[in-house]
Amino acid sequence: MNKIIKGDTYRFTVITDSLIRIEQDNSGIFEDHPTTAVLHRNFKKVNAEILKNHNNHIVEIITDAFHLYYDGGTFAPDTLYADIKVSQALHVSRWHFGTENAEGTNNLKGTARTLDRADGEIPLENGIMSKDGYSYFDDSSSFIYDKKNDKYYPRSNDSVDGYLFTYGHAYQEELQDFYELTGKTPLIPRFALGSWWSRYHPYTQEEYKKLVETFEQKKIPISVSVIDTDWHREDDVPAKYGSPWTGFTWNKNLFPDHIKFLSWLHQHNKHIGLNIHPADGIRAFEDQYPVVAKDMNLDTESEEPAAFDLENKQFRGAYFKDVLHPLENEGIDFWWIDWQQGYSLSDKKLDPLWLLNHYQFEDIAKRKPDEAIILSRYAGVGSHRYPLGFSGDTVISWKSLAFQPYFTSTASNIGYTWWSHDIGGHMMGESDGELTTRWLQFGVFSPITRLHSSNNLFSGKEPWNFRMDYEKYQEKFLRLRSKLVPYIDTANYQTHENGIPIVKPLYYDYPESDEAYENKNEYLFGSEMLVSPVTRPHDKATQEAYSTTWLPKGEWVDYFNHLLYKGDTTIKTYRDCSQLPVFVKKGSLIVTNPDYMEDIDKLPETLDVEIFPGKNSSYCLVEHIKNKVAKTTFEWNNQTRILTINVDDPADIIPENRQIHQKIINYQKSDVIKEAYRRLQTAQTSFELKQKLYLAFSSDKYQYANFINMLNNINDENLRNSLSELAYSREAYHE
Repeated sequence: MNKIIKGDTYRFTVITDSLIRIEQDNSGIFEDHPTTAVLHRNFKKVNAEILKNHNNHIVEIITDAFHLYYDGGTFAPDTLYADIKVSQALHVSRWHFGTENAEGTNNLKGTARTLDRADGEIPLENGIMSKDGYSYFDDSSSFIYDKKNDKYYPRSNDSVDGYLFTYGHAYQEELQDFYELTGKTPLIPRFALGSWWSRYHPYTQEEYKKLVETFEQKKIPISVSVIDTDWHREDDVPAKYGSPWTGFTWNKNLFPDHIKFLSWLHQHNKHIGLNIHPADGIRAFEDQYPVVAKDMNLDTESEEPAAFDLENKQFRGAYFKDVLHPLENEGIDFWWIDWQQGYSLSDKKLDPLWLLNHYQFEDIAKRKPDEAIILSRYAGVGSHRYPLGFSGDTVISWKSLAFQPYFTSTASNIGYTWWSHDIGGHMMGESDGELTTRWLQFGVFSPITRLHSSNNLFSGKEPWNFRMDYEKYQEKFLRLRSKLVPYIDTANYQTHENGIPIVKPLYYDYPESDEAYENKNEYLFGSEMLVSPVTRPHDKATQEAYSTTWLPKGEWVDYFNHLLYKGDTTIKTYRDCSQLPVFVKKGSLIVTNPDYMEDIDKLPETLDVEIFPGKNSSYCLVEHIKNKVAKTTFEWNNQTRILTINVDDPADIIPENRQIHQKIINYQKSDVIKEAYRRLQTAQTSFELKQKLYLAFSSDKYQYANFINMLNNINDENLRNSLSELAYSREAYHE
């Protein structure tokens, strides 16, 4: 398997032909335990040539991807370096330890701890992908994990412990090996793939039930109910106990019969999460305090609190057994861990957020092994093992929305694939139905669709709060999210089993195209869809908004309006608020559930297969119930126009009476002419110009060059670009 080259103070471990671990410790003692980031270091056969004392080098290690040189002594730029055979840099193909290019000069970035208070772009930490083809991950400061005692502890010596990744542009292979190194992403329970409702608002028990009933009456599917911090006592907590932000006792004024309330939500097919801010521990006003005090030998006479400390095994036991487990037994499905107290104050103490994420997830995984999730902020490399990610309290603005697609897809570069954003933004900002609608559209085509807002009376994300057209569009997309669950669950399985992110940057599939790096807000959603979110408001002339979209080489179809586009181009794609630029290639098969109000915990009795003809293709639908998996393979023969279906269901989880309906998409030139009429109908320009443009575009004597020349005489850039897009689309139809 791996190859180890060891000296008195150094050790090199060739993990794969493209990945090497680099260690130095003056004591000669090297670490083999897992760390917060790394779990496994021996998982692939390697083919490495080892040279010692050759050409004045102490050690040389040669694989197909790199040639590493060590000249002895303390690791330094002039004693430890490597020629990167797969480097894509024009001038630099040598890595030097400890220099800036030790992390690659074109790192493609990873993610960040939080978007709290962000109003647009923020700096991101490095990922493992680099456009140069190599990067270095420093694990020297990670804490060591003692699995036997379930404990983390700091390293005892100053040492070097790093990993040199040399995968070139094989980003998907690099990520798969990263998951082997650091652990898989768990399979997300189906219920988390639907739409979530969350709001920082002091709902009463009856108000919340009325809210759920309104969603149901309007046929808006919601699978997860998240109850923010107001669920627990706050206003009546005596001042002597300090801030009421931490709490674990139900607020009886708002929820007089919380057990009945939770049961009611479950009867309405809702999974329930509670928000907790645990920093102040367990204090004497809590219902759970007497049993916690007994287990921890606290002085109840002085009301000694159980100080929050997850490194303390005694506290940890009481926290879960005495506090959280009883609440879970009453009906809580998962926890939203809203840690806002920052990092550890000492390098000898592990980040409390990491401890929370680790112990919370591991605890609920023991009790619900097939439905374990938490909702919490990112705590560093390895956090993907504890999904889901809560990105924090963003400002409601177009700048915030414009950053989130890039932020979401780029997180895959550090294996963090399950970000959950406050869809629509959390705080500040201004009322803007268009912004909320566009944000929701992005949310539907992102890992988790969780509506959320602050406690401002006017910032709720209920669709009926908005103008009628925005309400209609938001309802449409929330229903679409539910319909897409079969497709999303397949991507969920691929992320877990094969390390393929549900949302990934374009350069994973098109690594040699400059456009894949330049169009940062575009991404691939699952195996079939390319998404280019609209993140700007509409312009005055077209009354629509655009995104800049690069379509790779191939024949593409707009998922919503079914217009055709030839690939290998970058265009501005204009859409009104009823649509979003989402593209599939000819041959794509999209499997959906038409019964969007169906219980998400049950597999659909009916499936629709949307067939985008044009080439032979196949698609493997993967469905799961707890730990049981079924696969249905669809094969489309474009010549015979026959869809063949093969089912592999060893655990018999697919409904016996399932029906599968086929919907073959037809491509007609008349569709693009109808779209031109629609756009001109809403355009804010003269009637004469509208008619002139439409007659030219719909004419039997239409010629592309002549029409473009006509458009060049239009003063308004957006109207010109919108119609240029349709002219380009029309060229994809064969006369």
